Amino acid sequence: MADALTPPRQRLSKRQRRERTRKIALWSYVGFFYAFLYVPIALLIVLSFNNSDVVGLPLRGVTLRWYNEVFGSADLIRSIVNSALLGTVSAIVATTLALLLALGFRTDFPMKAWVMRMLLLPILIPGIVGGVVYLVTFGYGGMPFGVWTSTLPVHITWVLPFAFLTLFPRVHGLDPSLEEAATDLGATPFVAFRRVIFPLIKPGVIATAMFSFTLSFEEFIRTLFVIGSDRTVPVHLWTLLSDQAAPFLPAVGVVIMAVSIFASLIGFVLSAQADRGRAKVT
Repeated sequence: MADALTPPRQRLSKRQRRERTRKIALWSYVGFFYAFLYVPIALLIVLSFNNSDVVGLPLRGVTLRWYNEVFGSADLIRSIVNSALLGTVSAIVATTLALLLALGFRTDFPMKAWVMRMLLLPILIPGIVGGVVYLVTFGYGGMPFGVWTSTLPVHITWVLPFAFLTLFPRVHGLDPSLEEAATDLGATPFVAFRRVIFPLIKPGVIATAMFSFTLSFEEFIRTLFVIGSDRTVPVHLWTLLSDQAAPFLPAVGVVIMAVSIFASLIGFVLSAQADRGRAKVT
C-alpha cells in the first residue's frame, strides 16, 4: 500500500539506489577477488628486486643481484633443466597416450565405464598418499630413484588423466562421417587419421601438451617422495626454504612463474595458428 502511494519519481530513485548498491557490491567483490590473486604475485616480483638480505619489506633499493645468483647457481640451473626436460617428455608421452585413449573410447567395448574410472583415479588420490604409494612400490621393486627412473613414470601417471579429460571432448565431438568418407575414398585408417582427424584436433592436442608440461613442471608432492638425490625446481625451492630463507627465493619464484607463463603463451599461439589453418582449409 505504501509503495502504491509513493510517487513514481521516488520509486525510480529507490530502484536506482538499489542498482547502485548492487553494482558497488559487485565491483568490490571483483576488486577483492583480483587483489587476492594478483597482489601476492606483484609483491613477489617487487621483492625479487629488493636490495635486502632479508625477504620482506621495507624496500632498500633496486638490484639484479638475486637474479645473478639464480642464474649463477649450478644446482638451480640443473634443477631447471631437469624440470624442463621432465615436463617435455611427460607432456609428449601423456598427450600421445591420452590421444590414443580418446580415439579408443569412441567405440564401445566391455567395461568401458570402469576403464574410464580407473584412468581418472590418480586425480582422486591425495598427493601425499600417492607419493607414499609410489615410494613403497619403487622401494620394494628395487628401482633406483631419480629423474628418469622413478619420477618420469609418476609424472606421466599424474598428467595423463588431465590430458585425457582435455582431449576427450574434442575427439568425442568429431563427426564419424568424415572418417567414413575418407575410407570410402580409399584412405587407410592411418591416412584418414593423419589427413582428416588430426588436423581437426590439432589445436586441442597442442593445448593439451602445453597444459601437461605446466602440470609436470610444477609438480612437487609426488616428486618429493621419488626423486631421490636429484632435484627439480619445486623440490630445489623447497630445499632452500627448509635450510634457510635465502634472499634470492623471490627471484626463483619469478623465474618459475615466467617459465610457466611462457609455456602457456606458446600453447595459445600454436593453438591459435592451428585454428586459423583449420578455418582456411574448411
